Amino acid sequence: MRIAFAADDSNETTAAVVRHLTEHHEVLDVAAPGAPWPDLGTAVGRAVVDGRADLGVVMCWTGTGTAIAANKVPGGRAALAWDPWIARGARLWNDANVLAMSLKRLAPDVAVEVLAAFLAVEDPDPAEADNIASLD
Repeated sequence: MRIAFAADDSNETTAAVVRHLTEHHEVLDVAAPGAPWPDLGTAVGRAVVDGRADLGVVMCWTGTGTAIAANKVPGGRAALAWDPWIARGARLWNDANVLAMSLKRLAPDVAVEVLAAFLAVEDPDPAEADNIASLD
C-alpha cells in the first residue's frame, strides 16, 4: 500500500510511525521539510484524492490542524484518532482516507497501534455506504 505521510515536527512518536510505515508500506513524502502544518495536511489530502497514495497519515502537535487542512481537500476524509478503536471505526464506518494523530500526546507504541488499526481495515462497512456517500 502507498501511504502519503507528513508531520510538522520530529520526535520519538513520529520516528516510530515512519519506521512502521516504511517496514510495511511504500511511503510517499509529499511535503517539503519545514512546511507549515496547513500545507502538510493539504498535501497529504491531495495525494490521496489524486490517487498518488492509497491512504494518508498526518501528524502535528494535536493532530487537529492537519486534519482540518486535509478535510478542506474535496474528497479528503481525515479522522483524528487517539486509540485503535477510534482509528478502526473511522475507516470502517466513515471510510476515512487520512489518519491524523497528535505527535505530542501519543506514546510511540500507542501511535503505531492506532496506525496499524487504521491500515488494517481494507474496506468500509457496506451497511454504511449511504451514510458515507452523503459525506461527499
